[in-house]
Amino acid sequence: MEKFVSNQAINAGRIKEIWRYPVKSMGGESLQNTTIIEGGILGDRGYALIDQTTGKIASAKMPKLWGGLLELEVVFNEAPKIDKKLPPVLITWPDGVKAITDGGDPKGKFTKTVGRSVKMTSKRPKEISLERLDPLKDEETILDIGNIMMEGRFSDYAAVHVVTTSSLDRLTEIDPECSYDARRFRPNLVIDTSAIGKGFIENDWVGKTLSIGADVRLHISDPTPRCVIPTLAQKGGIAKESKILQTIVKHNSQSVPLLDDEILPCIGVYGFILQGGEINKGDFIHVE
Repeated sequence: MEKFVSNQAINAGRIKEIWRYPVKSMGGESLQNTTIIEGGILGDRGYALIDQTTGKIASAKMPKLWGGLLELEVVFNEAPKIDKKLPPVLITWPDGVKAITDGGDPKGKFTKTVGRSVKMTSKRPKEISLERLDPLKDEETILDIGNIMMEGRFSDYAAVHVVTTSSLDRLTEIDPECSYDARRFRPNLVIDTSAIGKGFIENDWVGKTLSIGADVRLHISDPTPRCVIPTLAQKGGIAKESKILQTIVKHNSQSVPLLDDEILPCIGVYGFILQGGEINKGDFIHVE
C-alpha cells in the first residue's frame, strides 16, 4: 500500500473546486461558493430519472443503460434556497437541444437518450432501488445499493464526496497516458493539498474531522469505492479510459467500513455534515 510523503507537519489545504450535480448521473455545475446543509451541498443530486418500467433510479453505474446521461449538461435555472422547493434545471443535450424542467420528460428527450421510458423527479420513491455494476468481476454482476442511499435526496451514500489534488497527481504520475481529470470522479470538493504532501493522502483522513472555512465541519467516514463511472466518457471532453480502474485497484485498494471492510479500489473520501454553513473556493481546510 502506498504512503504519502509529508511536506510539512500541518494537515491543510484549500478548496480548489466546488461541484454540484443537480440531476443524478448528469453533468455537474462548477460553483464559486455554496451552502452546506445537513444533506450536503444545497441542491446536490436533488433530481433523478426513474425508470417507468422497473421503478429503479437511473444511474451511470449501469453504463449499458444509463451511461449516456453523463454527457448531458445541467445547471439550476436559479439558485436553490433552504427550505424551498427545488428550482427547475436547464438541461442541454449533446445535439444542442435545451429544456427547462422540474420533472417529467421534456420533449421526450430523456427517453430518446436512454431508449427507455423515464421521468425526472425530485421525490424519492418509498421503496428505493439503484443498481451498480461490479466492475471487478469477470462476469456481469449487479449489486443493488438502494438501501445505503441518503434520505431525502439521490446521493449514493454520504453528504459530501471529497477528492484531493495529491491523489489525482499520483495517478497521473503512475499512468501519464490517461487523463485523471477530477471531473471523472464526480466529487463535490476538490482540495488542493500540495501544501500537505504527495500520494493518496485522504486515506489517512478516515475517522477524522475536516473543517472548511469558518463554519463547516465534516466527519470523514469512508474512503470512496470506485465504480465504472470514472472510466466512461463524460461531458466536457472527458474521453473513455478503460484502464483507470485497474490502476486504482493496483495502487490504492482500501478497506471500506461501509461495506464490511471489503478491500476495494478507492479514490477520495466520503463526509457527513457535523456543522453546515457557507463555503467558498479558496477556503482553507484542516484535518483534526
